[in-house]
Amino acid sequence: MRTSQSLLPNRLLTPPLGSTGTLNPVPGKQDRPEGEVVPATLEPERYELNARPTYHFGMPRRDFFKVLGGGIAVFFLLDRPIAGQEAGRSDHRSGTSLPQDVSAWLHVNENGEVTVFTGKVEVGQNIRASLTQAVAEELRVTPGSISLLMGDTDRVPFDMGTFGSRTTPTMNPQLRRAAAAAREVLIGLAADAWKVDPARLTAANGAITDPDSQRRASYAELAKGREFAKVIAAEEPLTPAAQWKVMDKPLGKVTAREIVTGRHRYPSDIRLPEMLYGKVLRPPSFGASLSSLDPSKAQQMPGVTVVHDGDFVGVAAPNPRVAQDALAALSAEWKSTPAQTSSDDLFEYLKNHAGTGDEHNGHAVGSVEQGLSEASLRLKQTFTVAYIAHAPLEPRAAVAEWKDGKLTVWTGTQRPFGVRGELAEAFRLPEDHVRVIMPDMGSGYGGKHTGEAAVEAARLAQAARRPVKLVWTREEEFTWAYFRPAGVIEVSAGLSNDGSITAWEFHNYNSGAAAIGTQYNIPNQRIQFHSVDSPLRQGSYRSLAATANHFARESFMDELAHLAKMDPLEFRLKNLADDRFRAALEAAAEKFGWGQMKSHPGRSTTEDRTLRGHGIAGGFDKGGYVATCAEVAVDSTTRQVRVVRVVTAFDCGAVVNPDGLRNQIEGGNTMGIGGALFEAIQFANGRILNPHFAQYRVPRFSDAPAMEVVLIDRKDVPSAGAGETPIVGIAPAIGNAIFAATGKRIRALPMAPKGV
Repeated sequence: MRTSQSLLPNRLLTPPLGSTGTLNPVPGKQDRPEGEVVPATLEPERYELNARPTYHFGMPRRDFFKVLGGGIAVFFLLDRPIAGQEAGRSDHRSGTSLPQDVSAWLHVNENGEVTVFTGKVEVGQNIRASLTQAVAEELRVTPGSISLLMGDTDRVPFDMGTFGSRTTPTMNPQLRRAAAAAREVLIGLAADAWKVDPARLTAANGAITDPDSQRRASYAELAKGREFAKVIAAEEPLTPAAQWKVMDKPLGKVTAREIVTGRHRYPSDIRLPEMLYGKVLRPPSFGASLSSLDPSKAQQMPGVTVVHDGDFVGVAAPNPRVAQDALAALSAEWKSTPAQTSSDDLFEYLKNHAGTGDEHNGHAVGSVEQGLSEASLRLKQTFTVAYIAHAPLEPRAAVAEWKDGKLTVWTGTQRPFGVRGELAEAFRLPEDHVRVIMPDMGSGYGGKHTGEAAVEAARLAQAARRPVKLVWTREEEFTWAYFRPAGVIEVSAGLSNDGSITAWEFHNYNSGAAAIGTQYNIPNQRIQFHSVDSPLRQGSYRSLAATANHFARESFMDELAHLAKMDPLEFRLKNLADDRFRAALEAAAEKFGWGQMKSHPGRSTTEDRTLRGHGIAGGFDKGGYVATCAEVAVDSTTRQVRVVRVVTAFDCGAVVNPDGLRNQIEGGNTMGIGGALFEAIQFANGRILNPHFAQYRVPRFSDAPAMEVVLIDRKDVPSAGAGETPIVGIAPAIGNAIFAATGKRIRALPMAPKGV
């Protein structure tokens, strides 16, 4: 038994202040050339990236060809922001500083096998398939001949992280450029060997062919005995979408067999020789500090190490049961701080604690006052959005090992380089002494950007001098992870007699600025995001605040349509100038049969005694346009809401993998049903009151509606990401359908936790 103790203070992460940033609510030009670098900014609601370090503990280029062998390697000098390496804060916490080194992107070995390196990670969104397709397209090989190495900070180029639907618009063209560069190298090698003009040679099926002489050389033959490195040219030409042969075709999950047979090892499955199991003592409430600790009973248990470092207390033991028993044997006293608020008075708190100096977080055109004065009809409403949990299938997990003063951690994270920075900061190590390896994990939804479990496992392993595995319990995941921000949204508008919107004012308190700007053609606008000192720890969630802002905006648009006595689709199209948004709305409405079926407020059908209604909503975010139609059934006796049918049309430019895209859209809709109808975190006295699935309901199989997807394949437009945008239309479509069925307008998420 060992005890590690330090007198240096440690602070558990306290709820961060709302961050600020430049707000640009109006989408930029989308018809940019494919692969063009578009600088990305961190949205204000990515609170977790601006938070203080979780822990601060007391302290007791590789040679590439040696690693992978000979062949053809493609590199890129990271001397400026490039695809997938978006500029941002240059500190360890955000992981956005750009290292000035030459990093490998692709390697063709002497057997013709292709290895691709990327800092992007697989969290269930199937980018292993889409990125494999990208390389196969440009290198002219089959997807099965490609191996993707992802998320290992010692092996892959720096990457800011896998979030914001950035993989398809940024990493996809970057890897395509690397593959195109490798293809041109191989063509050049063949041309040199045959003394011919490289322009006459072709690449196909993993070989270079001379059509004139019929000579053929495989990639393996050309790579054998070579150590050839090429730096990617920024202008490396890409195959136009109209000529794709591998991309735009369905490709299933590359690792499907390993996952189905159980061979795949998720972060929580990792095991190392002589590994111990860790547990961390959690405070009884948020913000509590440790007053005293008596570890004597736990210290007497065979094989148990107790670690006490400031407010951090944990144990490492030979197996999980002993670790749990040792944790229970610790006698600790905590000093709690009074809770600021509870879920009962949350929205009043948010409105009353908005930060000052938010004037730069806004957007304004024209005069809202003049637009309202000219309006024939006016409307003002308030919408609220509850905190919700990410509820990933796999809770946070990490395995940490120290060797020769260096630290290796296997963990589930969307930001391996960001977590490497957190570990380096917590243990005062150079970053090249820290390696983070990310096995494909069981979902994240924006909730695994930070490395708490990694740091905790590393601290226990440091004290125990053996590898330590730490897996959060479901209760820990629901309590100590960050939440999707709650918010209050106030909207007001004016209408002319013909149904044109003359004025629009939109204020978001705390939720965030993502997709806060309207796509509707309104001459007078005032749009503002107000940061708030949140009572709970909060951060990124799938689509960020776009879910909240679309819910408020598209619900309010429905109200305006009824105020103007117009059909909701007709009203939207009248006030819309964007052709792609219009096309998405029309495609969804046509597939759904909008207008052919009538909603009957307050009337139940004879056969099943349910009230039925139809709703429509649409939006834009991260380069994609979405339109969603929903049919709901409300039981006339129990008032329970069931989503019967959903149709979603989505335009994200040129489609890379249609099956994968449909899965993303259907998954986003399914997940969005939970936030729309029943998901909400309940809290009081600094504690989460529903930290288990038995108390926190997520969508079940019985909640899944019939779902249809319309893919709008725009080969004239660069591909955008699809992980986030499809989710934003489902909540307002459901809310509008509930109104159509019942005549009751619900302006709070969730809308029907106990029925309408």
